[in-house]
Amino acid sequence: MSLSPEVEALFDDANGDLALGELETAVDKYARCVALDPEFFDGWHALGMAQMKVGHFPEAIEAGLRTVALRPNDQLAWSSLSLFYVRAGMIAEAESAGAKAKILGWGGKIKKQE
Repeated sequence: MSLSPEVEALFDDANGDLALGELETAVDKYARCVALDPEFFDGWHALGMAQMKVGHFPEAIEAGLRTVALRPNDQLAWSSLSLFYVRAGMIAEAESAGAKAKILGWGGKIKKQE
């Protein structure tokens, strides 16, 4: 899947903002990326991580849930979602997401490939 030039440029700008510590600006740009391309896995993942860094845990979880919906067999997506849950104090949910990441790490699958 290729990104539109607009989404690609916006994502690169957001990554630059993140690197400079301009977290709220990065959050805004990542959110615009996924609004323009709702199937953009890396955009959702980056949005979740940036939301977590600014302390917006419910929004980070929402983005994390989107990443695992887009790629249910992605270990990083489940690991990140687990981290978001931990930061929000939702330990049971964190353990469940972490277990899924472990299953994937062992070579298992969460969802059969279609």
